[in-house]
Amino acid sequence: MIDGVMKHRDSEGGDGVITDGDTQWMTAGAGILHIEAPTEEIVISGGTVHGTQLWVNLPREKKWAPPRYQNISRKNLSLLSSHDGGAFVRVIAGGLAGHVGPGITYSPITYLHATVSPGAQLELSWNSDYNALAYVLSGNGTVGPNRNAIHMGQAALFGQGDSIMVTADEEQDSTSSELEILLIRGQPIREPFAWYGPFVMNTEEELQQAFADYHSGKLGVIPPDVIPHSNVGEDAQA
Repeated sequence: MIDGVMKHRDSEGGDGVITDGDTQWMTAGAGILHIEAPTEEIVISGGTVHGTQLWVNLPREKKWAPPRYQNISRKNLSLLSSHDGGAFVRVIAGGLAGHVGPGITYSPITYLHATVSPGAQLELSWNSDYNALAYVLSGNGTVGPNRNAIHMGQAALFGQGDSIMVTADEEQDSTSSELEILLIRGQPIREPFAWYGPFVMNTEEELQQAFADYHSGKLGVIPPDVIPHSNVGEDAQA
């Protein structure tokens, strides 16, 4: 969550309210119903609600893991800085340089939020067997030794190597004074997948079974008294 306030409730009893810098990490696993919405106060008074959502596929043997919900406060993140103080990194999940974030994952991934000052450079050691992805939340900069330009709303997929490099432009635009970027790495699964709507499985047959489980009520229910009055969709995931 970058700005604003968001409320979560699910069919497994998980609930929480997240605001600036907080994270909610939900594992759908064997199946869960959940609803997310701005709080009633922010709906009435108005304001900005700005956040990001990342979907992480699970390997076949973990697809039916028990569902769970984690409410991760910004106060519990592992916080790191570069040697020159020009970059600041929040470790949300996974590990970096021996520092482990509070997010618990079923598959080996690392999820980082970095702030890079104008003109500063951030270089991180990376496991060359893992994918590396960068997504720009705000600001302008470059990635890699060739300094490929990247700006807000763009993503970059890094190639092979044992480190990644991000550099913030000396001059930033009027909407951001620094480069804010998400850095994500994960171990490639290399399995077939079938996807439709909120369901991600390995085969079409498993996908059809997931929809059948949802329609038959096997994913549970969300108590009606917690559903906000605003018109918010409901996701069922497996």
